[in-house]
Amino acid sequence: MADKESLISVESIDASRFVPKNKTDSKLPCSFATGFILFWVLLFFAVVIPFFYRLPTALMLEDAQENEFIAERAYKDLYTLSNIGNKLTGSKQNEVDAVNFILGQLAEIKDNLQSDYFDMEIDLSQVSGSFGSGTTLNVYLAVQNIAVKLTPKQSSSQSYLLVNSHFDSKPATWSARDAGFMITVMLEVLRVIATTKQHLEHPIVFLFNGAEEIGLLASHGFVTQHKWAPNCKAVVNLDAAGSGGREILFQTGPNHPWLVEYYKKYVKHPFGTTVAEEIFQAGIIPSDTDFRQFRTYGNIPGLDMGQCFNGFVYHTKYDLIDVIPRESFQNTGDNVLSLVRALANAPELYDTKAHETGHTVYFDFLGLYLFNYSESTGTILNCGIAAASLIFIFISMWRMTAVSNVSFSQVACWLTLVLVVQVICFVLGVVLPLIVAQLFDNWGLSLTYYSTPLLVIGLYVCPSLIGLSLPLTIYFAVQRNDKISNGYHVQLALHAQAIILTLLTIGLTVIGIRSTYIVVIPLIFYVIPLALNLLTTLHDRSYAWASLLKISQIISFLYSSYVVYTFVVVLTPMGARAGSASNRDLYIAVLAAVGTVLSFGFLVPLINTFRRPSFVILALIGITALSMFLASSTQLGFPYRPKTSGQRVSYLQVRNIFYDYDGTLSKDESGYLFSFQDRREETPFSTKVNLTGLVSLKESCEQHMLCGMPLYEHRYVANRFQSKWLPRQEPVVPPELTTLTLQNRTIVNATTIRFEFKLEGPTFMNLFIQPEEDVTLFDWAFGSSSDIEPTRDLPYIIYIVMGADRSPLFFYLEFSKQNGNFNVPLFQLGVAAHSIQNEGDAESKKFAASFPPYSILAQWPALYLRYIF
Repeated sequence: MADKESLISVESIDASRFVPKNKTDSKLPCSFATGFILFWVLLFFAVVIPFFYRLPTALMLEDAQENEFIAERAYKDLYTLSNIGNKLTGSKQNEVDAVNFILGQLAEIKDNLQSDYFDMEIDLSQVSGSFGSGTTLNVYLAVQNIAVKLTPKQSSSQSYLLVNSHFDSKPATWSARDAGFMITVMLEVLRVIATTKQHLEHPIVFLFNGAEEIGLLASHGFVTQHKWAPNCKAVVNLDAAGSGGREILFQTGPNHPWLVEYYKKYVKHPFGTTVAEEIFQAGIIPSDTDFRQFRTYGNIPGLDMGQCFNGFVYHTKYDLIDVIPRESFQNTGDNVLSLVRALANAPELYDTKAHETGHTVYFDFLGLYLFNYSESTGTILNCGIAAASLIFIFISMWRMTAVSNVSFSQVACWLTLVLVVQVICFVLGVVLPLIVAQLFDNWGLSLTYYSTPLLVIGLYVCPSLIGLSLPLTIYFAVQRNDKISNGYHVQLALHAQAIILTLLTIGLTVIGIRSTYIVVIPLIFYVIPLALNLLTTLHDRSYAWASLLKISQIISFLYSSYVVYTFVVVLTPMGARAGSASNRDLYIAVLAAVGTVLSFGFLVPLINTFRRPSFVILALIGITALSMFLASSTQLGFPYRPKTSGQRVSYLQVRNIFYDYDGTLSKDESGYLFSFQDRREETPFSTKVNLTGLVSLKESCEQHMLCGMPLYEHRYVANRFQSKWLPRQEPVVPPELTTLTLQNRTIVNATTIRFEFKLEGPTFMNLFIQPEEDVTLFDWAFGSSSDIEPTRDLPYIIYIVMGADRSPLFFYLEFSKQNGNFNVPLFQLGVAAHSIQNEGDAESKKFAASFPPYSILAQWPALYLRYIF
């Protein structure tokens, strides 16, 4: 022990020769700071951006070989499918034309089937049913599914792999990407597998469903009613929230890590992250997929994959094949083909419940490699790295004590002081971008970066960098402690940053956040160079230790900036369709701040190794000021552009007709009901749009059930208090007849009464039911009324969708009332009828034509009938 202490003493004395006496003179020239900053900027644009958008070469028909996905063939299929036009559920385009196209392609595949290896069954079915969620019931009638089962002849397995996507559309879009792209990818994958001589262990069911966009209806019908559904043991769900680029794996399992293992092993172009899964499941993404139905009603685990680039055209008339590169087909096709083949041979499919072993953590690095491990392994890893960080920081402090001839308590005090400063830096790094976002929102300038993404750097990244650097730079300027070198002072600042991330790692791990790994990665690549520096004398050689740190932070910087850039790309377009109640600038500001803290947290303190670090901060302030000026005072900051990044404008041409308890007409009004999709609401409309008389709907919402309006779907309901009403003099004439007929009114017993109705109308209708305070909805024709629960603010809401069959709907409602007095008003019944795909009358067309060219309209006539029974 004495020899060891002697050795340490000798090493410490030897190392002390490298400790500079004058910390100011030891700093690097200021010019080096410019090169330091430019290096990281260039690294982002030279590595992250190219890898993010990298796609494989698209294979053409002349390249066709057995066993390969051919992008050109899928492209040609999509050209035909997309040109059918808008495929709204219930329309001829969806129920006849699209179905016939898919059946024709399937017949061709069956004609070329390797019949020695496979049997192929094609099943076209119509399904009807209902399911509840909250205060809402979804009722669907005769929606269509095309299911194909490819069965290996030598297999006796009764465990099927399910592959799903949908061919229907939202209103006013040709849906080339969402999800025609995935339908044609499925057709090509089926074609390749069915025409290739190969052995598969399990049958594969390809489900082409015809009603996803208006409530995930057809998938619910399949999973609850189809004869093959009970045998489906895993699902690969394919969807889109963008157009072009790579598809992202954004949901897995749940609790089936083996699925990610197969994805990792067999997918050629990996792109996925647990962060996406946790963000999606937190409800931040204003979308949903069929994966929910398979998981909820079929208990089928799986992988949910979707396109996510160029979300500006998602659900718009610009979702056309022209904006989809053929390379994107190849990327997704290669991945899906390899994955489906692998899962169709997976022994786990025989008994998936036996492999239900918990959640998994997964993430790709620049699309080159996918890392994955179990949640329990992640917990151990997170805690291990956190412990290692604290241990090495302790050793580093001990070395400083030995080399600088100061006490450990002194070093600990200095670390505590700089830790307080770093906490301030950390907080400011997150808060300053939020302040900028809130200021712009208060000025009515939300979404200024929408069409100019580079403004995100100036508006949010630079303020975050200012927050990270300013307090620390001031600290180094005013502190006069020369008992240890400036190099040691900078190391203490870095140690403080590591302690913050360590505490954050422990806290996030304790509350079960699997995405904690994004904090752990920068910490790992701080601990590694720290350990190497401690093993040598580099730790005590002025700024020599910084070389290893900078090298190691390259990996951390590349990953952190890559994953955050992913979500900026994905979430920016969503800001224009999330509803006006939500300030989506805050989301982008948080993303930019988190990315900056993770990417630069261990780099920003290094500016204090250069002379005059204040120049760096002044440059950041200048960039921020310039960006704020450009965003607020020039066309660069105007969010919308025609075709590429338009403003989504949703409104209905409404006719409201109210009938009182005695059957008399009490209201008949017409106008336009705006449900604004983004924060700027009507302010970007040009002066040609006559908005005279536009009023808030809040007062009407306080007086009438659901504001007395034909609210189309849940987004209209959620955004009703931000909606506005524009009256018009000429009545709106509904293009389709809608009638509600009371056929019978029967007293069942002393406390129960039954009303029987006949409803006729268009494909999309809603029923709103609000019992009086002393009346209870006891039963109805749509399954158990207990499936949904009304609230004090919302009545019962029933969304009705009719597919291939438009027959009248017969239904009953039963109410109970304890005093048995049924000769008074018992309930309000609202009927909303939506004539989607109809432009309306001449006045409505003239009004629509007055909007600026960057407006993307989603509008149609709607009738609302309010009755009191």
